Amino acid sequence: MKKFEDRKSSRYWPVISFVALSCGGTVLAQTNAATNSIAETSTNVASLGNITVVGQLNQARSQIVPGLGATVYTMSQKQIASLPQGADTPFNQVLLQAPGFAEDVLGQVHLRGEHANLQYRIDDVILPEGITGFGQELDPRFVDSVQVITGSLPAEYGYRTAGIVDIQTRSGAFENGGEGEVYGGSYDTLEPSFEYGGAQGKWNYFMDGSYDHNALGIENPTASHNAVHDDTDQYRTFLYGSRILSDTSRITVMGSLDYAEFQIPVDPAQPITTQPDANPWTTAPNSSSPNDLNDNQLEQNYYGVAAYQKSAGNLNLQVSGFGRESGVHYTPDNPDATLNFNNGVAPDEKRVLYSGGIQADASYDAGEKHTIRGGITAVEEIVGADTSTGVFATDGSGNETVNGEAPETIVQDDTTHALFYGAYLQDEWKLIPKLTLNYGVRFDVFSSTTDHENQLSPRINLIYQPADSTTLHVGYSRYFTPPPQETVPAGSLGAFDNTSANQDYQVDSAVKAERADYFDAGLSQKLLPGLTVGVDGYYKKAKNQLDDGFFGQSLILSSFNYSEGKVYGVEFTSSYTHGGFSTYANVAWGQAMGKGAATAQFLWGDAATAAYVNSHYIFLDHDQRVTGSFGAAYSWKESDRFSTRLDTDAIYGSGLRQDGTDSSGNTIPNGASVPSYFSVSVGAEQDIKLTHNTALKARFDVVNLTDNIYQLRSGSGVGVNAAQYGERLGFFGSLSLIF
Repeated sequence: MKKFEDRKSSRYWPVISFVALSCGGTVLAQTNAATNSIAETSTNVASLGNITVVGQLNQARSQIVPGLGATVYTMSQKQIASLPQGADTPFNQVLLQAPGFAEDVLGQVHLRGEHANLQYRIDDVILPEGITGFGQELDPRFVDSVQVITGSLPAEYGYRTAGIVDIQTRSGAFENGGEGEVYGGSYDTLEPSFEYGGAQGKWNYFMDGSYDHNALGIENPTASHNAVHDDTDQYRTFLYGSRILSDTSRITVMGSLDYAEFQIPVDPAQPITTQPDANPWTTAPNSSSPNDLNDNQLEQNYYGVAAYQKSAGNLNLQVSGFGRESGVHYTPDNPDATLNFNNGVAPDEKRVLYSGGIQADASYDAGEKHTIRGGITAVEEIVGADTSTGVFATDGSGNETVNGEAPETIVQDDTTHALFYGAYLQDEWKLIPKLTLNYGVRFDVFSSTTDHENQLSPRINLIYQPADSTTLHVGYSRYFTPPPQETVPAGSLGAFDNTSANQDYQVDSAVKAERADYFDAGLSQKLLPGLTVGVDGYYKKAKNQLDDGFFGQSLILSSFNYSEGKVYGVEFTSSYTHGGFSTYANVAWGQAMGKGAATAQFLWGDAATAAYVNSHYIFLDHDQRVTGSFGAAYSWKESDRFSTRLDTDAIYGSGLRQDGTDSSGNTIPNGASVPSYFSVSVGAEQDIKLTHNTALKARFDVVNLTDNIYQLRSGSGVGVNAAQYGERLGFFGSLSLIF
């Protein structure tokens, strides 16, 4: 099997993989029934024009896999540009503006009380999963719009079921020209970038690229403004190309590269760990503080997709193939440092995931009352996990056998394999003009090195529109969610017997697929011109509730199951636009709980903790009771040459979980939460038209305006291995040339 390489010598190369699909349209209405398929047109491309054909094909594609009956929240390119930091906003921060998203560390976000469990799509094509890390490989610059689809999902959506993040890409059909930008500011930030798009004949294209250096690559483990040893260098590029074959068909290719290096920040107050007898593990390191620690992590992601789309009368079809290589390499410092500060364990861990597959989706307009949809997906994954762990030899009590001896290295190289197959069939049935029933079924098969499962999953959604301004929906979905193969723990626990990495609790059942019943109901109401409000409630009951966590020194997730799980909550949304003013507010309340240590039990650390979880429901570590996002923007034009925009946004969280205690002082896993927090950011942008085709754009942004000190993680809790704080006050600016 091909090994994952640290390509430091080639990190400046413009390496581009190719991916596919068509350029992006936007479905703006929430939970609305799909419109009828476009009428069949002639095949004379020249008679229609490039933009017209692309627009018709985008409309046709939107009918193939609509979020009919689910809750759909759309953010346009204009809305992203109106955030403080604009297109320089990290993609996870863009998602935090949608309802129900909670912020976590290392770039993670949680939707509706789920740990990850998000499926990313680009122009409706599944983006294969990558090794979970803290890189932000998705760049808002290539986004035309983002749809967050959650709730009771229709049958076309499988595997990851907390929500679908469907990105519609920008396209040369609607982009003629480019932009070069230099962005920088606090935390030693410097980020030059470019984007360019256009059309030539039957081809249209779009590309972007950026380099980002800053000194806050990972959240600070202390409350100080500046972290110690936290530099990052990140390189990204994206390329899109689409060729019109006729006015009813096209092929599309897209590709992306993401290369990111991260230093692991250290806590200057971190003590040297000791053996059970309180003696040092070995000779003390050269530095009495961890300032000289030099742990690092490298992440690389490359993906490509190619797609063919065809509209023929009442039939719309899209077939795509995709592939991806994703890798993470965590490297510790020298043994004297890392072993003494990390409980006598220093893992050098490398994981690489190779994945590829095919996806086919189709819709057929069977008359005034029925639209039939169906499709298949097949994905193959191979994961290589190579670990070299530095440890000390110990006796039966965990004490070093010879104080001061050189550490030994335990090598474990594992390869696992997984196959995912899925097929679905569903019918959109207009019972009466204002009432639509979308019902269907999907069948999924998961077969891996450690597990073999399948499930038949019914889906049903009812959508009622008594008036153009009102939409109600109610639905039920049966979900089957396999574990991410790249996070399934590998290796032998027995290899660490009589070492400082010994596991006291050595039960390790294979991680299983989660099976769940999901109920959802909601209402969207347009109260006044420009003012829309909504409410949505959900409840999930799960068997083998999946969860992930950081259980070692490396920042690579490991999966496990609770025997049971329940997740429920309610979301409130509102938005208002009038002229140059726009605003939104989202508030969500929810709870996520699990009971029973079902798989990978050794991750709990000891039998007593596992026994507590076996007899009690506990909150999941990513549970956050209340989450909110708020924003506003106002733009105006002073003259034909000058225009200005002011914008602000804010997030609020009641706090993720940490360990608590009962009345007797006993530890309760995830029994408390960190303090609530908020962060407010503001921005201003000035556009100056230079010529007919060129303009200058200047931005100034302030992040965390009040310099609020807030803790995202305390270092305690299930799968939490370090304290981490949110970003402090920062000042940033950019200068762009649009041409």
